Amino acid sequence: MKIVRKGSAEWAGGMKDGKGAISTESGALSAYPYGFASRFGDLKGSNPEELVGAAHASCFSMAFSMVLGQAELTATSIKTNSAVAIESVGEGFAITSAHLTVEAKIPGATDELFQKLATAAKENCPVSKLLNANITMDAVLVN
Repeated sequence: MKIVRKGSAEWAGGMKDGKGAISTESGALSAYPYGFASRFGDLKGSNPEELVGAAHASCFSMAFSMVLGQAELTATSIKTNSAVAIESVGEGFAITSAHLTVEAKIPGATDELFQKLATAAKENCPVSKLLNANITMDAVLVN
């Protein structure tokens, strides 16, 4: 089974003075603003790193729920944060790390089992895998 979900972005202007808008296929985001100041400063708007963080946190939480179910456990709650870091690397920038912080209530789980299952979820979460994946591209220059 293969499911494709889409996100899109538009950009106009230079790197620092330009403005962009991001949208999701579901409509959860529709022409939501992003730009240099919201990415590297404090201006309101979104940025790629927080979107990756939200995707990673939500994906991990679902993967953890699945792993727990396989162990015949059900979480009362799973709260996950993903801190995604962008740093100067060479002449550009790179997302260099993502750190998950997880807090969960799981009746019947020991700490040892919790750690084992959380690690399995982290390693098998599709977004965790994406962060180390082959990226393909189709590019068209429009005149």
